[in-house]
Amino acid sequence: MRAVSDLGFTVEPGSVTGFLGPNGAGKTTTLRMLLGLVRPDSGTATFDGVPYAALPAPVHTVGAVLETAFHPARSGLNHLRVYCRAAGLPQERADAVLAQVGLTDAGGRRAGGYSLGMRQRLALATALLGNPAVLVLDEPANGLDPEGIQWLRGFLRYLAHEEGRTVLVSSHLLSEVEQTVDRVVIVGAGRLVREGSMDQLRSGAEGAGTVLVRSPQAARLAELLRAEGVQVSAGEDGGLTVHGRSSADVGARAFAAGVELHELRPHSSGLEEIYFQLTAGQEQYAAPAAGEGTR
Repeated sequence: MRAVSDLGFTVEPGSVTGFLGPNGAGKTTTLRMLLGLVRPDSGTATFDGVPYAALPAPVHTVGAVLETAFHPARSGLNHLRVYCRAAGLPQERADAVLAQVGLTDAGGRRAGGYSLGMRQRLALATALLGNPAVLVLDEPANGLDPEGIQWLRGFLRYLAHEEGRTVLVSSHLLSEVEQTVDRVVIVGAGRLVREGSMDQLRSGAEGAGTVLVRSPQAARLAELLRAEGVQVSAGEDGGLTVHGRSSADVGARAFAAGVELHELRPHSSGLEEIYFQLTAGQEQYAAPAAGEGTR
């Protein structure tokens, strides 16, 4: 069984790209291939055209957070200094990245006593040691409290938009991804399902090009619009969904007919709605049916 098949996408500099997909979709395998930890049977995963194994100075090109593994007896600062020695980086970089992620005051404490959110920050600091142009982050918000998540959102956008870095983020927190990223790559069953900006995803989603209307005279408005060949459907909450017309068109028709409106707005799909539309039926974590073995 192939974990990834014919998957291709590009992550642009100066932007944050969300990498999404159901469990078993091939996200982790893709990230590991990108970092040279898994060798693909065919195709390439490259940084500006160069595979990870061929990079002359990988630590300056890419920083990654795939897991948060630390020696529990080492302090956060000592952990970073060990990495600096191994990578041939100046020791001052350890202090600099600790400050970047807001752990200066905790740098002297044992990493084994850090909270999950603090360990996530330390992992991010480790990824930043070489001042890389590219960041590959797997679930970086895991364990962060609401304030930490808000900080991470601004930090990643700063790294991309102000410093011009390329940031690829895999996450299951769809609402947070929607507020953070510039582009989204969605995979399912090891293949590319959709790629684009949030606006591009919304324009291609089910319900795009529709207007939601609430009116105490909903039946009359629906009759008027249907008489003009407009498709109108009634919602369970008493509202109307008008297809193929803009809000301005519907508002003008209602005004001309003297129909009172309480709400008039274009339908806008959120990332969660779009994600589930695109990945429906592609989850791979369900238990096999009785009598079925694993493959």
